[in-house]
Amino acid sequence: MTAAFIHTSAIVDEPAMIGEGTKIWHFSHVSERAAIGANCSIGQNVFVGKGVVIGDGCKVQNNVSVYEGVTLEDGVFCGPSMVFTNVINPRAEIERKHEFKQTLVRQGATIGANATILCGVSIGRYAFIGAGAVVTKDVLDFARVVGNPARQTGVMCACAEKLPGGEWAEAECATCHRSYRRDGMVVRLSEE
Repeated sequence: MTAAFIHTSAIVDEPAMIGEGTKIWHFSHVSERAAIGANCSIGQNVFVGKGVVIGDGCKVQNNVSVYEGVTLEDGVFCGPSMVFTNVINPRAEIERKHEFKQTLVRQGATIGANATILCGVSIGRYAFIGAGAVVTKDVLDFARVVGNPARQTGVMCACAEKLPGGEWAEAECATCHRSYRRDGMVVRLSEE
């Protein structure tokens, strides 16, 4: 059992839950009622909003704000300076906290540096969001999306290697040898 490490410059509001082995680095702020799982890395200058849930083994890189309404399942990677939103139509003069939309990032997903995730979307298991992408709609499991607005350009293995392009019903990762089945745009591990 390894206790959580919280840098002396970080702020953790009570009550917040921090899992064993988690590290919270310089100038980060974890708000009340946030729950961060075990063995996570919360980089420098990260903000974790009220009631946010971050699963086990997540890596949230420097300068990321995980706002209220966002849930990260286990093993999610948030690249440096990527952005979550929680209101579709913000105005400084109008309070819209009652309009926060939920955003779900499923197990093992990767979000690249400087990507923007608009609120109300779901990012599928082991999806791969390219650096700088702007995600405006749901992303399927294992999908690789890039651009503004983000569009699917391929399929990624759970080990983060590209799977073959083109049309296929079954494929195997050349790196880790996991097998996949595809039905249209929906991709699943063969053992599922």
